[in-house]
Amino acid sequence: MNDSSWGAPPNAGFRGPPDQEPAVSAGPAHHVAEAAHTRPMPIVPDAGDGDDREDGRRSRGPHFRDEQTSVPQPASEPPPKKRAGRDLRAAIGVGVGLGAVIVASLFLVKEVFLAVVAAAVVIGLWELTTRLSQCKGIRAPLVPLAVGGVAMIVAGYVRGAEGAWVAMALTALAVLVWRMTEPPDNYLRDVTAGIFAAFYVPFLATFVALMLAADDGPWRVMTFLVLTVVSDTGAYAVGWRFGKRKLAPRISPGKTREGLAGAVAFAMVAGALCTHFLIDGGTWWQGLLLGLAVAVSATLGDLGESMIKRDLGIKDMGTMLPGHGGIMDRLDSLLPTAPVVWLLLVVFVGAG
Repeated sequence: MNDSSWGAPPNAGFRGPPDQEPAVSAGPAHHVAEAAHTRPMPIVPDAGDGDDREDGRRSRGPHFRDEQTSVPQPASEPPPKKRAGRDLRAAIGVGVGLGAVIVASLFLVKEVFLAVVAAAVVIGLWELTTRLSQCKGIRAPLVPLAVGGVAMIVAGYVRGAEGAWVAMALTALAVLVWRMTEPPDNYLRDVTAGIFAAFYVPFLATFVALMLAADDGPWRVMTFLVLTVVSDTGAYAVGWRFGKRKLAPRISPGKTREGLAGAVAFAMVAGALCTHFLIDGGTWWQGLLLGLAVAVSATLGDLGESMIKRDLGIKDMGTMLPGHGGIMDRLDSLLPTAPVVWLLLVVFVGAG
């Protein structure tokens, strides 16, 4: 854009000596006269933005007169309220839906519930092996793990603990052989992760099948599920309201000692009620011990998976369950609690 468009003639604002004044471009005489009688525009120093100060800070003074008028500042907003990190509506909806499927299958046909457990195991193994591959480059073979995991569930239900151990041993052997079809690089690392996955997910889940095989199996499984859920709920509710002292800040900063106390209190009360009303031959004091053990094992299981996820550098194992994460994010406290509940019920009231 040229200067004439701003209404200023050529050479306007020239401040040099008269003998150095540049010649006016050739043109009509009235243009020359107009240029001679035009007063030069005063040069206004550039206010700048204050960035050339030695301390590098921007000038605080107003550059224009209009800026001197004080502008009312909006009132400071109150700090945001503390909120949970997940979508509670989605979490509650998914939880209620899963609970309905589990309860319906548990009390209608045992085999249907067994199929639900097997499906959860396979999905959990897929999530775990996928994360291991993505985050650490560990290639734990999924096919033998999935087949062996289903075999463990079925063998535990049909043949008891002995069948579960045999299926576990065969699954470990299958992992060793399956991995031989690939290059030997990192063989030991991959098969170690595979055997860990076989123990962590399907073998621990087999104890649910062992509970289910008893005469009052559905009620034993229901007690196990209720105590674990109540323990998690008590830890969340009490920790969210009163939690101040961290339980394991380097593993799971959100967990507090107050939350653990809430888990213990809730689980012990629920254990006394469930053992007295749901378990044949059970007493309230056995339920107190059972609830205490569940609160401890569920918390340790949650911390254990938090340790795994921190090592992998992830927040959730999957995204299948809105508001919860993946299947493994729901099994973290259930898996280590299953053998604890099975063992204590066998000690208290027998294998059934």
